[in-house]
Amino acid sequence: MKGKEHDFKKVKIGISGGDFNSIAPEVTLKSFQDNRIYQFVTPLLYSSAKVMSYHKKALQLEHINHQVINDEQKKSLKEKTINVLDVFDENIIVNIGQSSKQAGANALKAIDACLNDLKDGQIDAMVTAPIDKSSIELKDKKFSGHTEYISDYFGVSDSLMLLVGDRIKIGLQSNHLPLEEVAASINTGKILKKLELLNKSLERDFAIHKPKIAVFGLNPHAGDGGLLGKEEKEQIIPAIEKAKEAGILAFGPYPADGFMGAGSFNKFDAVLAMYHDQGLVAFKTLEFGQGVNYTAGLPFVRTSPDHGTAFDIAGKGEASPDSMRAAILLARDIVLNRKAYEESIANPLRKTAEK
Repeated sequence: MKGKEHDFKKVKIGISGGDFNSIAPEVTLKSFQDNRIYQFVTPLLYSSAKVMSYHKKALQLEHINHQVINDEQKKSLKEKTINVLDVFDENIIVNIGQSSKQAGANALKAIDACLNDLKDGQIDAMVTAPIDKSSIELKDKKFSGHTEYISDYFGVSDSLMLLVGDRIKIGLQSNHLPLEEVAASINTGKILKKLELLNKSLERDFAIHKPKIAVFGLNPHAGDGGLLGKEEKEQIIPAIEKAKEAGILAFGPYPADGFMGAGSFNKFDAVLAMYHDQGLVAFKTLEFGQGVNYTAGLPFVRTSPDHGTAFDIAGKGEASPDSMRAAILLARDIVLNRKAYEESIANPLRKTAEK
């Protein structure tokens, strides 16, 4: 965790309950098996008493403490327990391992309730448990994922999906976009914007001074000098050059396969990949089950585990909480890093004056 002065400062973390038929309740509960986590965070889980009781009994996790609260009690959460706010329907039917519209509707209720409290300052950060996107229905458009939905909620036109692990950080130029649409989405302006978001996040959210960013090419061998595609020459390289002019230490474009195979990621603070699987395959090969999905560029902090609903193992007690716990603790770290960053730019001469 960044900064010894913050080591035992608690942060109030809101957790949206996710899909109650999936591993979401299990990984959330297991994240608090070790009571030491309460030294760093006070959790507020947007779910239901019924869901928590069901999963605790089914998974033999009754030893993990939780208490059900109401809206008024949000202002003074109890320590060393999972505070559960009932936001799900009372008549929910839990069918472990099964996708259902009811589970999707309630997962969305939890997201919305958590977002409202985040915006109102009731919580310091948001962690989203896994959802089944196909079970969530919106009135006016398709639900494509947490990142897009939360960005729309805050009116943010540009955000960055950033996968964070101990060994590598990878940002995505495009998120959940069909592969046939990726090439058309590659343009200098968009890439430059993502590099700006990534650079700012590394400095503000991760306390990295003058971060070095590697940029992947789109085509095999990063276009091979134009023989295998023109996007590198016409869009990606100009974006990197403009980023450098703006003071961003961006380099590339690199062929993703050779870059990862040679371990070149160890020389950089982060990587910008051009599309979802290019970045996620590289990231999950190194960090799966330990990494965190972070949405950079939002006015508030939001993280999630790097895995999905895993319906195939739901209810079996096999799900690892490592990524969910990492998401909770990273949210806390980023909140504190942001506070330290804002303090430093608000009063840059304070330390000099104190000497």
